[in-house]
Amino acid sequence: MTTLSRDTGGAGGPLMVPPGVYPPQEDTFLLAEALNREPLKPGADVLDIGTGGGALALAAARRGARVTAVDRAWTAVLAARLNAARARLTVEVLHGDLLAPAAGRRFDLIVTNPPYVPAPGSHPPRGGPARAWDAGSDGRAMVDRICAGAGALLRPGGALLLVHSAVCGAELTLQGLARTGLEPAVTDRRWIPFGPVMRSRATWLEDQGLIAPGQEKEELVIIRARRPQ
Repeated sequence: MTTLSRDTGGAGGPLMVPPGVYPPQEDTFLLAEALNREPLKPGADVLDIGTGGGALALAAARRGARVTAVDRAWTAVLAARLNAARARLTVEVLHGDLLAPAAGRRFDLIVTNPPYVPAPGSHPPRGGPARAWDAGSDGRAMVDRICAGAGALLRPGGALLLVHSAVCGAELTLQGLARTGLEPAVTDRRWIPFGPVMRSRATWLEDQGLIAPGQEKEELVIIRARRPQ
């Protein structure tokens, strides 16, 4: 069991992240900053897709939102439930694949840090730690599904906040969201050094034309997509 270096656990102390659950990193922190800027009213309905240990779900709950969190890994579901209980916050944590557990419901805000790292092979892994980051040969296996379905879960005036690497193609995400009637824009950018996964496959990424020769950093982007009133 590991703890988060930046304390997001609230009253319960540092976030508890068991092995196999994606630990909050720079992409999570960047998305949390964007979440904190959102003008959430008390009682607003928030959905966290791919919650992991629940860092973003807890951040929304601390602002008085009614939070639903989803993850396809039972270990993550249990960790998020534990962290919510330790922080004395109410979060509904559901097990399931991406948007499916929330079908038929409507939210004021959706936040998501989905798997987005390009990996050899056309299909994301079905199990193991890598399913928290690997997302097909272009890194868009999960991002594209979110782009296609998130708008149907938003109330008029609601918004989606999504973080991913620019290696996946921010313009493709903007186009995909716009096709569903949302109004998307890149609101944040941040360059960070490659982590262990990106470093380990840098040669393959270069061969695919996804990064420049010798590149050692990636740009994270936050995309905010609003559903018109």
